[in-house]
Amino acid sequence: MADNQPVPPPSTSAHPLGHRAGFVNIVGSPNVGKSTLMNRLVGERLSIINAKAQTTRHRIMGIVNEPEWQVVYSDTPGVLDPAYKLQEGMMRFVKTALQDADVLLVVTDVRENGMAHPGTLEKIAKMEVPTFVLVNKIDLVPDQKAVEAKLEEWGTVLPRASVVPISALHNFNVDTLLERIVAQLPESPPFFPKDELTDKPMRFFVAEIIREKILTHYKQEIPYSCEVVVEAYDDTPQLVKIRAEIRVARDSQKHIVVGAQGRMIKRVGMDARKDMEAFLGKKVFLDLYVRVDKNWRDDERKLKRFGYFDG
Repeated sequence: MADNQPVPPPSTSAHPLGHRAGFVNIVGSPNVGKSTLMNRLVGERLSIINAKAQTTRHRIMGIVNEPEWQVVYSDTPGVLDPAYKLQEGMMRFVKTALQDADVLLVVTDVRENGMAHPGTLEKIAKMEVPTFVLVNKIDLVPDQKAVEAKLEEWGTVLPRASVVPISALHNFNVDTLLERIVAQLPESPPFFPKDELTDKPMRFFVAEIIREKILTHYKQEIPYSCEVVVEAYDDTPQLVKIRAEIRVARDSQKHIVVGAQGRMIKRVGMDARKDMEAFLGKKVFLDLYVRVDKNWRDDERKLKRFGYFDG
């Protein structure tokens, strides 16, 4: 399913009477722990995690199933004012997530003052879906009174929302949150087959693993100027053969990504391959290249091919 397309209709297959299902969408400022929470809720590492802001670029769905319910979580990019076309596409995912949410999870860092994008907060305040404000990273603030003050502050900003202190990293209050989410879901058949974990193909996660290593190994503007394209994905019983390209916006960036005598790109490839093997459960042969794709971040035609705009 394309990222900006409407959500699918419920399945017409048999389901228990009173079955609940819905879209539980995660939004918030960059770097507040949305992806860590998503992975914790789903029980799988679907969203890449890095200390750098703007790690998540796409809307990523993770599906959790029980016989009586189905929760479709969505991780979304951090809310910001777009500086170029790529970020415009990222914010379209946030807009869609606000529109189709059955339950909304607004994640904030306990040290954050409000939300980085006040306009989005105003939209959330007008929404009529069940909303939880999840005040994350409370383990980083030892002063309990400061945490309580932040909870009260959010209760004033979004008075219709339930404000919950959590630590996604340490799994504090996350398990009890699930029960409250399910209770707010509408009665509905499942939207996806009960054995599905995500709406994304394996190619997507392979590309994300490579991009995570780029975020880890490079500094300044380089990670934000790279896109990963999986050109070939051949899955056999014992081995997955992958050919992927790292697209950069300028010639000078290509030299940095490759590194002296190819050392940097080799390091990225080795680290990515290890994580791919753990994720896929089999050996991986990774062929990794770097290519200049000039100004791709502001080229809507290219961004459509990369999945940031409807094609």
